[in-house]
Amino acid sequence: MKLTPADQSAQTGQGRPRMTGRGPRAHRAIREAIPIAKARGLIQLAMGGPERMYDLSIVSKIPIVFASIMFAPKILAPVPELAEYYQTDLARLRLIARDAANVTELWIRSRHGTWRFFQVTPSTLVEIDREGKRLEAGQTMDYLAGVAAKEQGGGS
Repeated sequence: MKLTPADQSAQTGQGRPRMTGRGPRAHRAIREAIPIAKARGLIQLAMGGPERMYDLSIVSKIPIVFASIMFAPKILAPVPELAEYYQTDLARLRLIARDAANVTELWIRSRHGTWRFFQVTPSTLVEIDREGKRLEAGQTMDYLAGVAAKEQGGGS
């Protein structure tokens, strides 16, 4: 199907796809997210549909996690750029009631299999590791390099 220039400009913005809604599920990323989530507790996949607010929940000790799993065209983008890019998805996650017993997270995966994880707060994103622990500012690259080394070495 050939798009008109008006359709093309409606679908793109500043050289990247514009997010107008949840879009299709990132099936490959969700498949790969399941073992990561299982390491943190029991998981429940959310049913598909246009009003889905999250992709999976993790139940273990408090807190219960509601995570949205997305494809990331620019996995190493700074947090403000990611917050802008995923603003529609973050708004959906922020609809989930907040209290000490639950948290919402955004998990993003590059096409090469690199993951980044974020806790969604009312005003921003806080980078965390795959276990849900906060990363200190400036540790993203060291953390990702360590994960890549473990994966290449066959470690977990």
